[in-house]
Formats: sequence, C-alpha cells, structure tokens
Amino acid sequence: MTLIIGTDEAGYGPNLGPLVVAATAWRIPAGTAGAAAAELLAQALDEARAAAGIAGPLWADSKQIYKPGDGLAVLERGVLAALEASGRDPEPNASGPPTRITDATVLLDRLGATEPAATPPEWPAMLATPLPGAAAAAGIATTAAAVSAALARHHIQLLAVRCRVVHPAEFNRLLDAGLNKSDILSRTTLDLAATLWNAGREAAAEVWCDRHGGRKSYAGLVGRHFGAALVQTIGETPTLSAYLLPADRCRVEFAVGGEARLPVALASMTAKYIRELSVAAFNSHWSALQTNLRPTAGYPLDARRWREEADAAVRRAGIDEATLWRRA
Repeated sequence: MTLIIGTDEAGYGPNLGPLVVAATAWRIPAGTAGAAAAELLAQALDEARAAAGIAGPLWADSKQIYKPGDGLAVLERGVLAALEASGRDPEPNASGPPTRITDATVLLDRLGATEPAATPPEWPAMLATPLPGAAAAAGIATTAAAVSAALARHHIQLLAVRCRVVHPAEFNRLLDAGLNKSDILSRTTLDLAATLWNAGREAAAEVWCDRHGGRKSYAGLVGRHFGAALVQTIGETPTLSAYLLPADRCRVEFAVGGEARLPVALASMTAKYIRELSVAAFNSHWSALQTNLRPTAGYPLDARRWREEADAAVRRAGIDEATLWRRA
C-alpha cells in the first residue's frame, strides 16, 4: 500500500486568534502515486458526493467551501463527516459504528490537538461549543456513510485527520527563540506530517503540502523533521518544490495551489473549521466583556481596530499582551 499525507493551514496572516495546521493521512493501493493517486481519490469523492446527494463540493479548498458571512454548514459537514469516516477498516463489512462529535472538546481530541501551554481566555468557551452547530447531524452521518462506502470500493482508507493549534503565546515564544513566521509554519507542518508518516509507515509514501508563502527551499527542514540521512532535491521551481527520501521511498512536495488535491483540501477545510470556531469563541468572550465591541476575523488592519476598541476590556481583564496578540 501507499501512504498519502496532505497538509495545509489557516490563520497564517492574522494577529488575533491561532494559527492552525492540519493534516490528513490516507492508505491507497500499492503502485498508485502522484497524479494517478490524486485521480483515484477524486473519483472516490465524486462517488461519495453522488451517493449522499450533494450537488456542490464536499471536500475542496476551504476558500471555495467557506466565505465569511455564509455560515459554517458546508465546511462543518465536510470536516465532521471525514472524522466519522476516518480510521475505519476499508473492507465493506468491517466498519465499526461511527464516532459522533458532540462538542469542541471531543473534536480536538479526535484531531490530536494538545492543550496549549498558555490557555487563551476564550478557550474554555471554545471547548464547550456544542457540535454540530450549523450542519444537520443526520446529513453528516449520511455523508460519512457514503464516504466510507466509496473509499472501501476503491480500497482506500482515510487513516487520520489531525491538527495543531498554535496560540499567540506559543507563536510569540517561538519568535523570541529565533524563528520567523515562515519557520513556525514550516516546522509545525513538517512535525505533524512526520508524526503521521511514522504512525502509518508503508512501502512508499508521498507528502503533499501547500506552498508556504514565498519559501522555495525545504530540503534541510524535510531532512531534519523526517530524520533522513539523505534528501534528494527533485526540483525547486516557482510552483513546486519536491524532494525524495530514497532510503524511505518517500516523496515530499510543496505545491502552489496544492488544495486542488483531496488530501490537502480536507486538511485546508479542517484547519479553517478549527480557526473559525476559535475566532467565534474569541469574539463571544470579548463582546460579553465590552458592549458594542464589533467582532473581528483577526487580520492586521481590522485587528488594530479591534485592539483599540477593546483596550478597556483587555486592561480590566489583566490579559498579558503576548497571550492575546500574535506578533508578525
């Protein structure tokens, strides 16, 4: 069998709220890789959509799935259905009962997200968020069943969906330790990918990452995080950086527009979903402490506006600036 891992992030640009990195791990038939692997996964997804009666996309780039103000229903359905389907045996008659996500605590546990060292003040409310909040539970269950059946027909298994949540305090601590913003994203991404790679070792593996901003060279990072004595650079172009770990038969690549491939798309959606739940809890927490405080998505220009408007509430709460505000 071949192991495919896809990664992506949400919240790289904002000053408020967390950076979220997510990854998905898939087991597909041996000898299937690259474009053929992407095509096989896309075919299974199309069958799942048809069986569930979904006219629009199920798993795609989060920017295609979710637009601010449109609500979280489609994004939520895709992520929670994936989690219900993940980890099941690919044989048609071997699937166990689905594990339902009832609140954000269960969700983050399923995603393997660790408790932050410095808990943001809104985090208890975030953890208590009941789920699903926008999508119908019955629709999620139907979609999960359709996904499981379609993957089984193609001998594909969605092994895991995982994420890492980097809150402002940790982000700032890493900056103080000498990393830059791009380093933090790349390190978090490759740590997560390597963890899934080690857990799902197969004869061959491919790791598909969305490109990290303007970074073009990743060979040293790949070698360090995957513990590889030799990393061969296949190519570093404006659209694709690709590397081979020959001893492990593992290819790692960073592609512009990587979300076009299913494993990266689902990672993109997962990261965005956790980021949106976090920002909703953030706004709810601070709006309860200050009347007429307008919500924010945390991006630089509006974050500065929010910071000025919320100044009195932040001072009353005695919140450390480093716990609230992510430096660039």
